[in-house]
Amino acid sequence: MNYYNGGTYDLIVVGAGHAGIEAALAGARMGKKTLLMTLNPDSIGLMPCNPSIGGTAKGHLVREIDALGGQMGLSIDATFIQIKMLNTGKGPAVHSLRAQADKKQYQSFMKRVLENTDLLEIRMGEVTDLWVENGRIKGVFTACGAKLNCGAVILATGVYLKSRVIIGEFSQESGPSGLSGANYLSNALRRMDITLQRFKTGTPARVDARSLDFSKMIPQYGDEKIIPFSFLSGKIERDQLPCYLTYTNERTHQIIRQNIHRSPLFSGQIKGTGPRYCPSIEDKVVKFPDRERHQIFIEPEGRLTNEMYIQGMSSSLPEEVQISFYRTIPGMEHVRFTRTAYAIEYDCIDPQQLKLNLECRDIAGLFMAGQINGSSGYEEAGAQGILAGINAVRYLQQREPIILGRDQAYAGVLVDDLVTKGTREPYRMMTSRAEYRLLLRQDNADIRLCELGREIGLVDQKRYDRFMYKKEMVESLKSKLENTPAKAAICITLTGTGPNGPQTLADILRRPGIHAKEVLNAMGERELPDDEILDSVETEIKYEGYIEKQKHQVEQFRSLENRKLPLDFDYTKIQGLRIEAQQKLQSAKPENIGQAARISGVSPADISVLLIFFEKERTMQSEKEKK
Repeated sequence: MNYYNGGTYDLIVVGAGHAGIEAALAGARMGKKTLLMTLNPDSIGLMPCNPSIGGTAKGHLVREIDALGGQMGLSIDATFIQIKMLNTGKGPAVHSLRAQADKKQYQSFMKRVLENTDLLEIRMGEVTDLWVENGRIKGVFTACGAKLNCGAVILATGVYLKSRVIIGEFSQESGPSGLSGANYLSNALRRMDITLQRFKTGTPARVDARSLDFSKMIPQYGDEKIIPFSFLSGKIERDQLPCYLTYTNERTHQIIRQNIHRSPLFSGQIKGTGPRYCPSIEDKVVKFPDRERHQIFIEPEGRLTNEMYIQGMSSSLPEEVQISFYRTIPGMEHVRFTRTAYAIEYDCIDPQQLKLNLECRDIAGLFMAGQINGSSGYEEAGAQGILAGINAVRYLQQREPIILGRDQAYAGVLVDDLVTKGTREPYRMMTSRAEYRLLLRQDNADIRLCELGREIGLVDQKRYDRFMYKKEMVESLKSKLENTPAKAAICITLTGTGPNGPQTLADILRRPGIHAKEVLNAMGERELPDDEILDSVETEIKYEGYIEKQKHQVEQFRSLENRKLPLDFDYTKIQGLRIEAQQKLQSAKPENIGQAARISGVSPADISVLLIFFEKERTMQSEKEKK
């Protein structure tokens, strides 16, 4: 094909899902002329699966995106129809926000933000190939014959690469929600020796609310006191829509078992690997035969639509089978489908081919973000997107990349897990993946990351002023409670007994069941800080011992992270290193000792061998320099 010159940009982002949005906004907001390529501008910010943002661990990621200067938190705050804090019965480390989005309003809001961002252009088109010279990205080629010049590219292609939708015996080459797939870029990546994997995900049916009997279901309401995702959103008052809870039963399971041979998952028609932590309903019935019922949540997709999302009922069984077992569920006896549940297969890369800055190891200036890296979820995609955008700009500026540590952010855990360990199934962020989750709470995401966002150039003055106010208020209130003696009257008011020796107000607050607001009320304080500030101070004081212990662990951890390794080193030369470790290290090319220690197949004994070897090398080099 004879390509015409379609223009020159600093940065081109391919894909306008949640990763592509954050990447493109980061690029433009950091001063680079950015082009966002999408198969269809109507799919910008699409939620092809659950119309929600946040959830366990995922809510932490949204807060971190916001603290760095990203968009997801602000957009969901503007468009949610229900919001709830999860895990409030557990410790603060696992508290997570989750919001139901007005699906179309969220998309429209995101599209308006993109369209009104300086230095950012949106163009419809399919990228079919990459322009690479001497191991460096130079641009992209499109199906319509354009050659687009640039200094860096971010691929954020989601589930669109050679995507195939499967419903029972039916299948077709298609992207999610009936949109076109991207059919050429996979082959281009293979030609560049980039290893691809085949993954699978799925989505439940959408149904007509008028066909449901909500009186047979249990209403699920949002929180009366709204806590927003973004640290900028302030106080929000909004009428919220209810969700509903119902359950499968033995009749449901029987129909599924009778038709399991028609499931593409079990017939072998689906080749891709699905998400372990978000199984289809047929997977649940087969793997948990003793379970008498499974939870089903009925969630509205927006204020101006009758479509309801049936969470917990992902399936790839034939349409008539789906309708049959849906109608066994209380409240869904006469259900009418608006969209049938389906599975979708797609290509993604092995993320171990990336550096920690999300840049391809072998192609300078080519970055990857989101589901193309083997992750699942809008929040995981958004977190990778903003980091890829930041690092693509840093690459263009010839500056050191921004790499978040595992002790700094859930986003750092996410990227490190993908790049260091790889994934053989769609990766989902969970609190259990973070070693230092008491330090990585959602309430302190701004304290952890806002200064960095400011330094990078994404945090504007308004956001920074808000952060500084909170930081100063938290430090001031914490100091006040730690240094103010607890008077007898206050002790009696709060605990029912007088003080047992010298105590501070912080000592009183550490007692179970006593909260910061109660302590301040007992002091006679008339104007109380925001709940957000009170919660942060309370957590810092109540969990001080555990927090200090984790900080000590972090210091030990950093000593390994600071021991850099040469990226071009030949590990087969190290005697005493097991063959498996040699192979794994040679393939992964870890950047430091800490990363090497997290590679599957590399044992603590192998790390000891590495430390001894490189210490000898350092000593020999030092002696040579003295001579």
